[in-house]
Amino acid sequence: MESAQEEEIVIVGGGICGLATALAFHRKGIRSIVLEKSETLRTTGVGIIIQSNGWRALDQLGVASMLRNTAIHIQSGNHISVGDNKPKELPNGGELRCLRRTDLVKALANDLPWDTIQFGKQVVSIEEDPITSYPILHLQDGSVVKAKIVIGCDGVNSIIATILGLNSTKLSPTCVVRGFSYFQNGHDYGSKYHLLSNVNDRVKLGIVPVTHKLIYWFVTRKWNSQDLKISRDRMLIKESTVELLKNFPQETVELIRNSDLESLHLTDLRYRSPWDVLKTNFRKGTVTVAGDAMHAMGPFLAQAGSASLEDAVVLARCLGEKIQNKPMKGTRVKEMVEEGLDQYLKKRKMRVFWLCLQTYLTGTVIQPSSLPMKFLSIFLLIILFRDPNQHTRYDCGNS
Repeated sequence: MESAQEEEIVIVGGGICGLATALAFHRKGIRSIVLEKSETLRTTGVGIIIQSNGWRALDQLGVASMLRNTAIHIQSGNHISVGDNKPKELPNGGELRCLRRTDLVKALANDLPWDTIQFGKQVVSIEEDPITSYPILHLQDGSVVKAKIVIGCDGVNSIIATILGLNSTKLSPTCVVRGFSYFQNGHDYGSKYHLLSNVNDRVKLGIVPVTHKLIYWFVTRKWNSQDLKISRDRMLIKESTVELLKNFPQETVELIRNSDLESLHLTDLRYRSPWDVLKTNFRKGTVTVAGDAMHAMGPFLAQAGSASLEDAVVLARCLGEKIQNKPMKGTRVKEMVEEGLDQYLKKRKMRVFWLCLQTYLTGTVIQPSSLPMKFLSIFLLIILFRDPNQHTRYDCGNS
């Protein structure tokens, strides 16, 4: 075998979860490297809503204070059914802010040692070392990395999840358009988020202030055969969304019409079914997954980002208890690592199962389906959301 790079902990994927996981290890004095297939830091994307549980994780990662200065605290929200135009107050269960994705990614990356992230490194396969049983990663450029621990944080189309034998994520019938709108003289939305829905067309528009001059908005609707073409042309994204919302209040149509063209994205939505999360073994030897690679979910609860930040903190804590300040040598090490990974998965599995289930049922209610399925979904949602703030209470512990 060619000369191989040797590392103790390798994180595959330099998105939010991968960088947060590396930072969580770093805060414990544990070195890791991040293999990112892009040539630069992935700062594309629009906004990301972070709820109370995500802010607790960011506090423990040591970047929350700085990030709070970039986004206003959302104090309340309302829901308007188009045609009715009577706002209904929505619950807000604690700290909620909308961040620019680029601000979050840079905050996580900037607190890492300079040599943590290795760009242009795409993993194509993993094999087990026949002598040590540790993973050996083969990269697209022909290089080889020997690792003690591999953590797949490589998103909904995770190569690590595929290697672990996980079922593929499923394609949702819903797609989402996202964008930013900037108001030079300030907007009138204050610190309140707004959700508008057209039940007949199954269209929802979310409006979330980022700063007093910047609005993040998103539109969820049914995916159609023209969307692949539309997604490649930002002007088509804007025009089609304006047309879609023609029956919405005029000020919301103008919000889309005046949006920043470069910020617009139309994407399909993929998810891992809650049943797959419940029955899947997310570990093979010393290889596991976190973030969207484990629990890809739709945006209907705005919990995907916060749950990924939780993963990072809990994983670092569980592994840290086993390997912190201990040499990564000897026959006992692999057993200790596997024990730490099992502890992490035990703590996370039911947590993310319930989040995935709530998200799945919420998405089911707004999608076309049989009448019995809708009644079942609504009934289960009533049970699950008796306390509308329960999903923000999780204690992700000390990092």
